[in-house]
Amino acid sequence: MKSKLLLSLLALTLAGTAAAQVKPEDAIKFRQSGYGFMAWNMQRIKMNVEGGNFNKEEVIKAANAIQAIANSGMGALYLPGTDKGTGWEPTRAKSNIWTDKEKLGKAATEFNKEANEKAKVAASGDAAAIGVQLGKLGGTCKGCHDDFKAKK
Repeated sequence: MKSKLLLSLLALTLAGTAAAQVKPEDAIKFRQSGYGFMAWNMQRIKMNVEGGNFNKEEVIKAANAIQAIANSGMGALYLPGTDKGTGWEPTRAKSNIWTDKEKLGKAATEFNKEANEKAKVAASGDAAAIGVQLGKLGGTCKGCHDDFKAKK
């Protein structure tokens, strides 16, 4: 247990150090790319669940991609100076993402939990359960968008 905590702290420190060396516009691009990639994979799952041609292996690949990004430490890309600026497009992060850390932390934890659960449920191959879990995961995305992402 103690070694897991130490490894986690080391990983966070290294991620923070690496992210601190990223230019603000690149950090915004990386964030936008990660979120876009997750959205595409959620769409892949949705098409499998609702489209009539369920492919368990495709669902598993998509769920694992979402899980990997959710647990990658993308929060480290919200660096000072990235509250305004342009990556692939102008950032739409609201200013409270830097100040309401408790609410953001809860939202991120809930998203990670549901992404991890999504990967487990996808492995079961149960299309109905996968659809339910996709809804739960999507709900965490919507909550964060409502609170921390400006509308176009």
